[in-house]
Amino acid sequence: MSSSPSDKKGECPVDHSRFAKVAGAAAAGTNPSAPPAGCPVPHGSSASLPADHPPVPFQGLNPLNNIPLGINDGMAEGQKEPLSLDREISSIPRADGSNSNWDYPSPQAFYNALKRKGWETNEGDVPTMVAIHNFLNEACWGEIQKWEEKYHCDCKDLKLTKFQGRPNDLSPKARYMGYVHGASKPFDRHDWTVNRCGNEVRYVIDYYSGHDEPDSPVFNVDVRPALDSPSAVVDRLRHFGSTMWDRWFSSGSQE
Repeated sequence: MSSSPSDKKGECPVDHSRFAKVAGAAAAGTNPSAPPAGCPVPHGSSASLPADHPPVPFQGLNPLNNIPLGINDGMAEGQKEPLSLDREISSIPRADGSNSNWDYPSPQAFYNALKRKGWETNEGDVPTMVAIHNFLNEACWGEIQKWEEKYHCDCKDLKLTKFQGRPNDLSPKARYMGYVHGASKPFDRHDWTVNRCGNEVRYVIDYYSGHDEPDSPVFNVDVRPALDSPSAVVDRLRHFGSTMWDRWFSSGSQE
């Protein structure tokens, strides 16, 4: 389902630059670890720009996601091909009392966000990148719902309060998996704050690149409650015990 562009405040608040690094590289067949092309000047504020650099308007940060405000659906400077302005409505309810769902960025808004971050992206790849981005977000919400249905089934009104991209903050689990098991680092991390019938709970999501299939890139997500409350600790312990029990029981039944 898609909608026309508007000034709605429900647009997806995820920082897309790290996603573009992997998804764009997969689409172009390049190494995702290669440094980005384009302007190397930080665009957080125009105060530190050199005299010959075009001014970059800075309208502050969205408190829901720490993403710069003002990224719109207009064509970017130097853009060669127009992109769709349609926005897909997600299945993720907002927790702001609007009785609406979060909506995803249009391909044009997505492209503008990448350009603002300094990423040079082929316009033709953007619709595929947006589709993967939306699919990953829906998959993450589905995993959160599984956790909630299993351990907090009394709440039937789950909503998402806010997102936060933390690509430079390695989660404790990701650090452990790397040091102890030699696992690759995730290419991105998000923290999602969920409203569980009035209680705010935080989920940590690590994004990993998988082994690509012939026709499409593959991503893996590790979604779990953050260990920042007694309830979350209990949920994680119960989940670990349930997983181990199922693994032992299943392996035993096959012998």
